[in-house]
This record gives sequence, C-alpha cells and structure tokens, in this order.
Amino acid sequence: MNLSDVKFDSNGLVPVIVQDAASGQVLTLAYANLEALEQTLYTRKSTFWSRSRRELWVKGATSGNTQEVLEVVLDCDQDAVLYKVIPNGPACHTGAESCFHNPLIESSTTPSPSRGREPRGGGEASKHPPLGEVLEKVYRTIESRIQELPEGSYVAKMHQAGLDRILKKIGEEAGEVIIAAKNENPEELRWEASDLLFHLLFTLAERGLSPDDLAKALWERHKP
Repeated sequence: MNLSDVKFDSNGLVPVIVQDAASGQVLTLAYANLEALEQTLYTRKSTFWSRSRRELWVKGATSGNTQEVLEVVLDCDQDAVLYKVIPNGPACHTGAESCFHNPLIESSTTPSPSRGREPRGGGEASKHPPLGEVLEKVYRTIESRIQELPEGSYVAKMHQAGLDRILKKIGEEAGEVIIAAKNENPEELRWEASDLLFHLLFTLAERGLSPDDLAKALWERHKP
C-alpha cells in the first residue's frame, strides 16, 4: 500500500473499516487522515482522526482495549481502507465485541427471535467470562467513554444528554424485559435483560457507584 494512492475526501479523510484478523468479524468503522494512517503503519496500533474533537485518537489509549494492526489494505477504488487487527478487548463503547450488533434484517438460514439475534449462548463452542467479570469490564468501558467522550459513542451522547435521559432508557428497557418474559421468549429476554443491566451500570457510573458496591449490598443481604 502506497499512501500517495489513497483518495482522501474534501476534508482530508478516508473511511477505515476495522476487521478482526482471526475471525474476519467487522469490528467498527472510523475515519483517518494522512497522519493517522502514517502513525498506524509506524506504531501498528489502530489510529484514527476524531471529526468531533479534530484530533488523532488511538484505540484503547485510555480504555486499554487496544488493537494490534497486522495489515492495512486499500480498496479497489482507493477511497477506503481496511485495518486487519488483533483486538485486545471489545471494539464497541457498549462493551460488545463489535460495533455492528443491531441487526435490521433476520438471517434467512437460522431461526431467530424478532430482532434477529444469535442463538442462545452465542452458538456452539461459545465461551465467555463469568457475569461478574463481564459486568466489571463493561462498567470500565462506560467510565472511559464518559471521560473521553469519543466521537460516535452512545455513552458519550447519553452522558451529555443528562441523567434523566439515561433513567428514561432504564424504564424503556425494563418494559422490554417484561414484554419478553410475558411472551415466553427466552432469547429476547436474555438480550433485553442485558440492555437493562447495561443502563443500570451506566447509571451507577454517573452517580459514582460501581459493581463492587452492588456486590457488597447483595452479599450483606444474602450471605449465610
């Protein structure tokens, strides 16, 4: 790849698709200018240009969720770039592995609930850490988004909108949990309960509490 071949737009930017080099999963879409591409090639760490803050940003510089770049590829029209990476942690501000996790159409080959999500447990051979570890990791990601306010971040947007907006979302998600349970849809219930937990963690972060505070309260109530 020759950087002089890259066709930047009128703002000097080019879209960058980030892909997991091992699984092929698309992780996120961001933008880079010439300096960001040069730094990516030099450091081998995913580097982009923030259109809102108008500055370079390195994925994981604060959160620790870095991406080691194995390959940088220019597309056939020379106006888009692909980073093939080894991710160290989630790519999405929600704590999800990929930013692309809200399906608009269901798979035509796999039976699924109305929102087209994956089968229970994430499929055969799916592995994940214990719930407590996952909640702690998601909470740390939320904290970092509140501090960094990265462009395109859902947490940053909601934080700037104020606590009332987050609390309204909790009410909405709680309603979705009730509907999923009443409809006897275990898969939908799993995902809606996850959304509710995420926004509860968000509220804790906004008020200076942590999952450890919840663990302490629950242990005090239910310890032998």
